[in-house]
Amino acid sequence: MNSIQQIPEHTNICDFDYFLPEELIAQFPLKNREDARMMRLSRENESVQNLGFKNFIDYLNPGDVLVLNNTKVIPARLIGTKSTGANIEIFLLHPASKNSENKEKQAKTLWYALIKNLKRLKPNDIIYISDELSVKLIEKGVSTLSGPDENLVELIFEGDSIEQVLEKHGEIPLPPYIQRNCDENDKKNYQTVFAKIPGSVAAPTAGLHFTPQTLDIIKNKGIKIAYITLNVGLGTFLPVKENNILNHKMHTESFEITNEAAALINSVLQPENNGKRKNSIVAVGTTVTRTLEAVYKKYGRILPVRDETDIFIYPPFEFEVVDKLLTNFHLPKSTLIMLVSALAGREFTLKAYSEAVKEKYRFFSYGDCMFIDK
Repeated sequence: MNSIQQIPEHTNICDFDYFLPEELIAQFPLKNREDARMMRLSRENESVQNLGFKNFIDYLNPGDVLVLNNTKVIPARLIGTKSTGANIEIFLLHPASKNSENKEKQAKTLWYALIKNLKRLKPNDIIYISDELSVKLIEKGVSTLSGPDENLVELIFEGDSIEQVLEKHGEIPLPPYIQRNCDENDKKNYQTVFAKIPGSVAAPTAGLHFTPQTLDIIKNKGIKIAYITLNVGLGTFLPVKENNILNHKMHTESFEITNEAAALINSVLQPENNGKRKNSIVAVGTTVTRTLEAVYKKYGRILPVRDETDIFIYPPFEFEVVDKLLTNFHLPKSTLIMLVSALAGREFTLKAYSEAVKEKYRFFSYGDCMFIDK
């Protein structure tokens, strides 16, 4: 259980910095997802191995629980024009209310969004996306739990569901470090093969390496798979602007853990007579890690719940649930590399990142991965 809160030793943002050549930032995915390289970090002796993702299964044991985030990225980027002809780009973030429909099957729904060329707009202006979809600006600069300075908009569309309309007229919101336009392939490539619940504006990228065949091999080895949902929000893209990381405020993200997932995870959390767990909880991605640790911190156990979290994990942090972590390589000075540093140790993490640069690993969303083992 939780011990006395430890005082952070490293609170300056520069303590989580590293040098990354721009050419190592992956701009396109590999042709085959499972062909990614994988760096294994052994915490026991602080050793590093350069492997492939296909070796991942070798470090899982029968009875372990692999936890995946089954959120689905929505085509949240909309490109439209005002009646004056001015181009406007809208980045949908999260719904503000549930959809409603009238008899003509014309639905209106409220969303929070970021808007480029916002100065060109005033409340009640309409941005035309297509014959089926338009966006009305309701209010500028609204503060929400997810973050400040969002804009309230109303989506006006024809059809049975907003999901279908966005799929037809929206674009996948690739991260800003992918410096190219989104293409049709990204709608499939920037989505995990187990994506099911729409709601994210960024992919849980550690899950991008899995294929249906990989999942079958994992199941056949006797590893249990639990699916949870955390809708990845704007905070994934935003840098830490505070020099002292303790002053950074995480954006709130919504999540859900089902009865089935909670039961699987709790079956492993129970220690043996020697006080140690027989099997491991293996988190795929920082989103899974944040969800599980947030729930345990709030409730003292993993339970079926739909909630929100703004948990910020940095060293020192006492992990109560996650034993092992598969994750991609993250941006310098980001909250994600801080989370990895909390699990693997800051110095060991930065040493591994230096090794990854030297070995020319591919970085970020479409890049290679790192497995933090015991």
